[in-house]
Amino acid sequence: MDSGSLKHPEATQILVADDSATFRDMLCKLLAGWGYAVIPVTDGWQAWELLRRQDGPRLALLDWMMPGMEGAEVCRRVRADVRDRYVYMLLLSVRDELEDVVKGMESGADDYIVKPFRVDELRARLRAGERVLALQQELVEAREALREQATRDGLTGAWNRRAIFDILQNELARSSRTGEPLIVLMADLDGFKPVNDRFGHLAGDAVLRQVATRMRASVRRYDAVGRYGGDEFLIVLPGSELPGGLDQAVRIRHAIAAEAFQVGDIPIELTCSFGAACALPPAIRRADDLVREADAALYRAKHKGRNRVEAASGQDSSIPPFEEARAVSGGV
Repeated sequence: MDSGSLKHPEATQILVADDSATFRDMLCKLLAGWGYAVIPVTDGWQAWELLRRQDGPRLALLDWMMPGMEGAEVCRRVRADVRDRYVYMLLLSVRDELEDVVKGMESGADDYIVKPFRVDELRARLRAGERVLALQQELVEAREALREQATRDGLTGAWNRRAIFDILQNELARSSRTGEPLIVLMADLDGFKPVNDRFGHLAGDAVLRQVATRMRASVRRYDAVGRYGGDEFLIVLPGSELPGGLDQAVRIRHAIAAEAFQVGDIPIELTCSFGAACALPPAIRRADDLVREADAALYRAKHKGRNRVEAASGQDSSIPPFEEARAVSGGV
């Protein structure tokens, strides 16, 4: 690669691949004058290595005839292998026959420019490429926004029921491959209905949002918290087994009960009960069965007085409701 890219702050990166030092230098100076951050290379292999990178340039000027790999082959490889983003590629060539243009475009190039070209023509075609990239970015952002809406609970921002169940199924599949254990926690707020009855559903919604925030703050970054329905939450803890997973549940329980939820000037104190179920490979567990076992353990926690953690039958003993020392010092 040539020494140093010609960078401009916040400028659009553009790759220039040409084996002619004279033509390459002319292009670099021209493009830098237009405000681009130019990345010059001397052959097709270097161009391919840069364009395939996730952080590589998304705009490229590629000479057709280059040593190592021709520009048309670079286009073919980019179209075949680069899926995470769109790269807009302009193929440069002295070939001006119609069949050459067709062949170049069929290789995956977005545009074709015959050498020698007019400067204003090149600039117009690059602007068209930037418009295409901008529209493509808008489409990606719109798709991500739709995906977020489809997988997130609109009230709490936690994963919604379908998404958290999908996460559990994926983690169970991974667990069976790697042999790592997995824990599912089913959580339900104690006495939440009176909050809605006394203070109204808007106050209840505010409490649920704060509960979800505390739960997410109490788990590891690769754990998943989902709203299962109403005031029930499902928490997936990959790589955890009993009794460590019970310690994690106690920490979440403590985070919920330790401080009143503030709704305007009204403090609302709530606790939470938990049921835990563990998947231990090589035994293959179904997501439905695991959730059912965690739910049964949650029912026992409610029956035994609430504000406590219970494990599924035959997996471990329950944790006393106020075992704060273990909650703070225990680990997963």
